[in-house]
Amino acid sequence: MARVKKSAAKAATGKAAGKAVVAKKAPVAKKAAAKQPVAKKSAPKKPAADRPTTRSTAAKTPAPRTKTNKTVTCAGTGKGSAITARRAAGTQPKLLSGGNPQIPKGYGDEAVQSYVRAMPGWKRAVGEQLDALIERAVPGVYKAVKWNTPLYGIQGQGWFAAFHCFDRYIKVTFFRGASLDPVPPVASKMAQTRYLHVADDGQLDQAQFVAWVRQASRLPGEIM
Repeated sequence: MARVKKSAAKAATGKAAGKAVVAKKAPVAKKAAAKQPVAKKSAPKKPAADRPTTRSTAAKTPAPRTKTNKTVTCAGTGKGSAITARRAAGTQPKLLSGGNPQIPKGYGDEAVQSYVRAMPGWKRAVGEQLDALIERAVPGVYKAVKWNTPLYGIQGQGWFAAFHCFDRYIKVTFFRGASLDPVPPVASKMAQTRYLHVADDGQLDQAQFVAWVRQASRLPGEIM
């Protein structure tokens, strides 16, 4: 019996000790709980319409840039004038061998006039004369510039005449010149082609030239 009582006393003592341990550990649990951060309540989000805007959309969009053409004006003489002269010269067609203007391929009167305007020295006056006489002989003549050469023809029927600059003369070509009456004076390697050379003295039999042009316009033209 004494042993049973001692065992019961030990058990009671153990329970009491366990309760004391639990009691001691409880404050630690409270401290741990105290360390946990308390979640802050976030304020309800305002609708998009109520939110203040710090930057306007106009500030984000850059203003359109406007291009301005820079112009340089040069007056008097000196370096500025020399630059202006070179720029002006750069707009003129290049002169090839014999002073023949380099003109882009084109159709119509303006292409031919561009060629004539670019002919150097005395050749320009001759070019203007030839162009005017051909127009007089064949009203509504069809014009073009190909291979840096003015061409004259009947639209849909080919070319009957052309001219080209050389050093000492302008060569007028009649593509069916061998069939003209009288035959133009300068022969060609091509059997049907004949030439007329107009030199810088400006001597041109206008009546004969117009007659040749009229005859040539009635013959089958050269297709090229």
